[in-house]
Amino acid sequence: MQTPQSRTLTEKAILLIRILVGWVFVSEGIQKFLFPAALGVGRFTKIGIPYPHLTVSFVGAVEITCGALLLLGLLTRWATIPLLAVISVAIATTKIPMLSKTGWWSMLHEARTDFSMLFGLLFLLLVGGGSLSLDHRRR
Repeated sequence: MQTPQSRTLTEKAILLIRILVGWVFVSEGIQKFLFPAALGVGRFTKIGIPYPHLTVSFVGAVEITCGALLLLGLLTRWATIPLLAVISVAIATTKIPMLSKTGWWSMLHEARTDFSMLFGLLFLLLVGGGSLSLDHRRR
């Protein structure tokens, strides 16, 4: 049985995961526009994403919008779905190809943030925004 103190700790932990995951996506989305050669159109072109000028704007907007929703705890479960698609494509296009070039351990090292975001998103999809969210206040 959960005590009131353990419930409070659980809700604070959910908030921390929301901040962690939301902040990474907001930050990465903004950087796609700030540093187009390295993280935006140039990177999308280099890894072979079709229509990089359009795709990077769409992905950046999704990351900023859905990341902000996670930070607020608003539509939390719904916001994870597009971000799960984004991180899955990122892993498939940038990390999986590394397996044949640099090997398993190098790929795991490079993919640590991607996998952390993937599992953080799955966690939020399962548990939602928690009681310290706008989702909870909307009920």
